[in-house]
Amino acid sequence: MFKQDEEISKILLETISEAVIIFDKQLMIMEVNSSAEKIFGYSKEELISRNLSVLLPTKYHEGLNIRFEDFFKSKKKRKTKEATSIIGLKKDETLIQLEVKLIPFSIFNNNYAMALLNDISVKKAIEKKLMIKGRALESAKNGIIITDALKPDNPVIYFNAAFKNLTGYDDHEILNHNCRFLHGTDRDQEPLERIREAIKNGESCQATLRNYKKDGTLFWNDLYIMPILDDFGVVTNFIGIQNDITEKKIKEEEVQHLSTIFDKSLNEIHVFDAMTLKYINVNYGGQKNLGYTMEELVTMTPIDITPYKTEKELRAIIDVLLHGNVEKLVVETVHQRKDGSTYPVETHLQLSKLGEREVFVAIILDITERKNYTSKLEKIVKERTQQLEAALNKEIEVIQLKNKFISSLSYEFKTPLSAILTSALLLSKYNLTEQQDKRDKHVKTITDKAQLLNNILNSFLSLEKFDAGKLNYQFKNFKISEIVDEVIFNSRMLIKKGQQIKYTEKAEDLSIYQDEKVIELILSNLIHNAIKYSPENTTIFLDIEQNDDDTIFKIKDTGIGIPEKDQKNIFERYFRAENVTDTEGTGIGLNIVKSHLEKLNGTINFESKEDSGTTFTVSIPNKASS
Repeated sequence: MFKQDEEISKILLETISEAVIIFDKQLMIMEVNSSAEKIFGYSKEELISRNLSVLLPTKYHEGLNIRFEDFFKSKKKRKTKEATSIIGLKKDETLIQLEVKLIPFSIFNNNYAMALLNDISVKKAIEKKLMIKGRALESAKNGIIITDALKPDNPVIYFNAAFKNLTGYDDHEILNHNCRFLHGTDRDQEPLERIREAIKNGESCQATLRNYKKDGTLFWNDLYIMPILDDFGVVTNFIGIQNDITEKKIKEEEVQHLSTIFDKSLNEIHVFDAMTLKYINVNYGGQKNLGYTMEELVTMTPIDITPYKTEKELRAIIDVLLHGNVEKLVVETVHQRKDGSTYPVETHLQLSKLGEREVFVAIILDITERKNYTSKLEKIVKERTQQLEAALNKEIEVIQLKNKFISSLSYEFKTPLSAILTSALLLSKYNLTEQQDKRDKHVKTITDKAQLLNNILNSFLSLEKFDAGKLNYQFKNFKISEIVDEVIFNSRMLIKKGQQIKYTEKAEDLSIYQDEKVIELILSNLIHNAIKYSPENTTIFLDIEQNDDDTIFKIKDTGIGIPEKDQKNIFERYFRAENVTDTEGTGIGLNIVKSHLEKLNGTINFESKEDSGTTFTVSIPNKASS
């Protein structure tokens, strides 16, 4: 039947690239093409009329007829899946992997099947190699990436697990991105320029970089990149291999740091051979102190700079370290510089190893200062004694001031109280209408002295608040003229015969944001002092100015002034100048004024000359820092 159209069949079979085997229902081979001959190594004559099982390993023979019987009944095309491709048997008994497509057909009511076969042994071998290489890349401890050099910006197209674990980035943050995301903002590193140049020229390159993980952690990356070329010499890809050398870098930096400490230390550090005693290294501090260069020192031993005259004499001291009797030796001796001068030292000596070589390491302290400790101690004791004497004198002075204050306070309370009691007693004796002027006189005396006592008590309350830290300022805007009028009104009860208070009229337009009561207290203290220490028939001036930042008050009098020797203490609590001891006062007013001004970022200064008067200048911010 197949012979009837032999030429047509031959042409058709040979035009098919796959191997073709036609067999009947009994699995007898009816026809093959030349591709089948090449794959299996048989000639057509050797295969025609033979059972299909000749082309399959023995393990496939069992049940073969039953499987194909089902196939012929279904009359459907079948294609073996690549994952379950069958194994073929060549004439030389070599096994090959086959991809098979089965096509059923009928001629004159006879059923046949056409098998189209492809030898995929080479493909499978390549896939296996790629799988092995892929697994090797994935199991590699170094981070590995592959980029596509033919695409813009050279994006990452592959990365292994080590790269992902090392950097902490997710898949979508790595794939199709240029790996510059590892540089963060640190993109001016010198090695990066070499890498960019190498990629531009399609060359290999090695560089050590500072890279950054997703969480911002720095790690040091020893990167090696290499180009992949196609058959035409075109760079298609770059492979990058990362090696995390952070620990190594840290150790190098630690060693460098220790080396720097050794070199830069101003203390002397000497290293010399345990056998020959020749110097191996002496740091900068040692070279500077001794005056020798390193080139000179390597020809010398400690004997050349110490009082030990022979090696035997030196070893009698240091050999206890070699024998293991002690771990550390501390020796006080003297070193001699190149210029012949000497200095006392304390040497801390230990035995160590430089590779396999035993060495002595000496840390040497210049104890010149320690040796002079007696004179220094005497100087310190003298200074401390002077300080204690000054403190004691100060304490005596404070006690004296307190005693004076208590005496003054007794007088301050006793005098007005006596006046109040006397006036009250006399007041009761004037009952007649025509005696009203006398009653008014005694009422005024009682009022004035009560006001004085009130001022004294207020001063003490202020002191108590300062000492207890209970100050609570109440800031608000107010017109300066309001407190000036209040201060001057209250001062009229204290004013002496013929005294006047003149103040700047322009204060009517000025305002300030401060504690009104405190400003009133400051001005009252200064005005009352001017009244108290100025004679009758004099004028007290209150001048007020204001700029963008501050308000300045000047209180000027022509009174007794402050002696020059007392001016340095005028703001101290309880202090009173020697020329006012007969005048009522507590010595706390100016101290309270200065304390308030310091709290409010203000200042107070004065100019004074004895018997010529005093001018106090107060400056306070226009706006308090609340």
